[in-house]
Amino acid sequence: MTEDKKYTKIQELTYELRVEDVMIKKVITVSPKETIYSLREVLRKNRISGTPVVEKGKLIGLISIEDFIKCLAEGEMYAIVAEKMINKVKVLFADEPLVHAVEKFDKYGFGRFPVINRGDGKLVGIITKGDIIKGILNKLVIDYHEEEIRRYRASHIFEDIVSDRTTLSFQYDIKSNDFDNAGESATKLKKTLRRLGIPPDIARRAAITAYEAEMNIVVFTDGGKLRASVRPDQILVEAVDSGPGIYDINQAMQPGFSTAPEWVRELGFGAGMGLLNIKNCADKMDIKSKIGKGTHLKAIIEINYET
Repeated sequence: MTEDKKYTKIQELTYELRVEDVMIKKVITVSPKETIYSLREVLRKNRISGTPVVEKGKLIGLISIEDFIKCLAEGEMYAIVAEKMINKVKVLFADEPLVHAVEKFDKYGFGRFPVINRGDGKLVGIITKGDIIKGILNKLVIDYHEEEIRRYRASHIFEDIVSDRTTLSFQYDIKSNDFDNAGESATKLKKTLRRLGIPPDIARRAAITAYEAEMNIVVFTDGGKLRASVRPDQILVEAVDSGPGIYDINQAMQPGFSTAPEWVRELGFGAGMGLLNIKNCADKMDIKSKIGKGTHLKAIIEINYET
C-alpha cells in the first residue's frame, strides 16, 4: 500500500466524533441589552476575549474584546451590546461530524465557533481547536483500552469457515436528507470491521469511504443502499441509489466542486470533497451513473494484515 493511502487514527476520529462530543457546554454569554461597561467585567472576570450574545437561549451575535476596546476609545462605554455586536455569525451544529469543524477552522482561521442545535437554533456550546485536540486524545485512550480487550483477528475467523470462497456481507439503508443520522451507517460498519479484527488502517479507510458515499446519498438522492462485502483479501464498499445521477463524473471529482444547494452547505454538508476522499482511500474505485436513473459506486480496499 502506498503512503498516500494511509489514514491515521486521528483522521478517522474526525469522521466518527461529533462536535457535541468535544465542545465546551458551559458557555459564558451576555444579553444584547447589557452595556459595554458591564461587558468589561464579564471579559475580565472570566478571562475570555469574546462571548456569544444570547436572547431567549438563541444565539443572535458575538461581541469581542476588540469591540470593547473600540468602544472604550470612542467613549461609548454605555452603548448596549446589541448595537456593537457582530450579527452574522459563523456557527457549527452540535451534530456535525468533527471533520466539518476542522475544515471550517482551516477555512476561516477563527479561534472558536459557537455551537447551536440544528433544530431550534439554541446555543449549546462553544468549540476551539484545543477542544478538538483534547477530545480526540480522550477518545484515543478509550479506544486503546477497548482494543486491548479485543485481540482476535479476521484471518482466524475466515480460517474457521470451510468453503472455497467466503464473503461476509452487510447492508445499510440510507434515507434522503436524514442529516440527524448521517454518518451512522459508516460508524456501524467501522465497528463491525474492527470486531472482525480488520487491521486498523484498513478499517479506517473503509469507514471514510463508507462515510463519504453515505453522505452523497443523503445529500443528493432520494435514498439508497450502502453495502460492504468482506473477503479475506479485500473489502468492497458499494453505494447504490436511484437519484438524479452525475452529469460529469470527471468534474465531480475535482476538489471543491459540488452541486449541493446553499441550504445544505449552510448545514455543513456538500463541501465537494466526497468522491475525491473515496478515491484517496480506495485501492480501486469505479462509478457508473445514468442521468435520471441513479449511481452505482464501487470502492475496493485491499486487506494487508501486516498494516
